[in-house]
Amino acid sequence: MDDNKSLHGKKVHNQTIIGPIAMINQKRFLVNYPADEILIAIPSLKRAELQALYQEISKVGLPVKILPSYLDLTNGVKVTDLQEIKIEDLLGRDQIFINSNKLEKSYLHKTILVTGGAGSIGSEICRQLLDKSFPQNLIILDHSEYNLYLIEKEFSNYKGSANLKFVLSSVTDIKALTEVFDNNSIDIVFHAAAYKHVPLLENQPKIAIQNNVIGTKQVVDLSMKYKVERFLLVSTDKAVNPTNVMGATKRVAELYVNAQTSEHTKFMVTRFGNVLGSAGSVVPLFKKQIKQGGPITVTHKNIERFFMTIPEASLLVILSCAIGVGGETFVLEMGKPVKIVELAEQVIKLSGQKPYEDIDIEFTGLRSGEKMYEELFYSKEELKESGYEKLLIGQSTNIKIEK
Repeated sequence: MDDNKSLHGKKVHNQTIIGPIAMINQKRFLVNYPADEILIAIPSLKRAELQALYQEISKVGLPVKILPSYLDLTNGVKVTDLQEIKIEDLLGRDQIFINSNKLEKSYLHKTILVTGGAGSIGSEICRQLLDKSFPQNLIILDHSEYNLYLIEKEFSNYKGSANLKFVLSSVTDIKALTEVFDNNSIDIVFHAAAYKHVPLLENQPKIAIQNNVIGTKQVVDLSMKYKVERFLLVSTDKAVNPTNVMGATKRVAELYVNAQTSEHTKFMVTRFGNVLGSAGSVVPLFKKQIKQGGPITVTHKNIERFFMTIPEASLLVILSCAIGVGGETFVLEMGKPVKIVELAEQVIKLSGQKPYEDIDIEFTGLRSGEKMYEELFYSKEELKESGYEKLLIGQSTNIKIEK
């Protein structure tokens, strides 16, 4: 099938091009043209175009596969390596790709500490630092023994020049943190350690404050004391006009970082929305619920969120730290917000089933502290272009440290 009318009726490898793609939704199509699966053979297809096409052809109810993109083909992927469509392919936004020269120079021969380094974002920051730059030392700190074990096992075959150190500790442990700074001449800190589960933290504000606020303060203070070159806080859209404990603690962390003034250390914040596939995110939950036969649970039919992939968010975090001059709040341009119910429907379709028929969707009601929609920035932050795609710079809220 092809939308080019001049090709209709012609043959490719003795197979007739029968007509436009829209034919697929005609009645009795599968009776006239029996098929087991649908293959999208348009490697130049952009994300928004793929999303629109998938919406059209997925109504047939057959599994859908796609040829590798032109970018994949130039990176050695074979044309015959057919791929399943992933949920990130249906975000309606092309993923970003950044020239790595800036990243290589910024982190060359540096000693880098990544707190929360075994988490979803922290571990990807580590992967991309090792892949796109040449640090001298990479210190991965995390309080989860199991996650740290997994990342240590993953990097056991790493063949690069960086020395890898794995530290089992919490950012709330000031003695252990001080020891890390004391024993290593740290140049750059990515502070990704945080508790982030909104409903769980809503009833446990003490532990949220201890980890997200006090933990951040301790890492910031040590960065100041040991004259670290750059410090970047990984933050969240929930810190904008927060309505829950998690968002409020992250906003306090942002303000504390913004309040720092130092001739030695450049302090920056990067803020973004939900990350597809991260620990505690909805997509793994939806997949689990589908595997169990449903239903998928969504809190409200109109609730919407911004989404990014883990590699995309992590790359922009690394870029923010590389180009920052200090005092910025970097905001990742997340595209259009996605309705969670539509995301659930897409995940069901990708599993080869039909929403509301094979797998039902139930609405459970908003949870305590949950917002219908999220915001990425305060109006007073006056966003401006950074010179890099998908990365905006906001004017940080400057308050005196005493406040």
